[in-house]
Amino acid sequence: MLYAIISEDINNSLEKRKAARPAHLERIQDLVDEGRVIVAGPHPAVDTEDPGEAGFTGSLVVAEFSSLEEAQTWANADPYVAAGVYARVTVKPFKKTLP
Repeated sequence: MLYAIISEDINNSLEKRKAARPAHLERIQDLVDEGRVIVAGPHPAVDTEDPGEAGFTGSLVVAEFSSLEEAQTWANADPYVAAGVYARVTVKPFKKTLP
């Protein structure tokens, strides 16, 4: 089943994000390589592709996991969690309807 992992950053998270980004992306790439990711990416703090020093306000990953528990465990082990980037992480079942 698909699950949405919706993460919200702490204020001024950019430096912590930069430090943990390689490990964060490596984990997501593993899911991509397994064909399990529908979409993944950050939410820019301002309305532009590259927010520069404004940074990001959170992230979204929609991916396939065998259960809500597995998705939650995966989300909890994110390097951004360990680095203190995220203030909150919500994991919910997701039903893709379109396209």
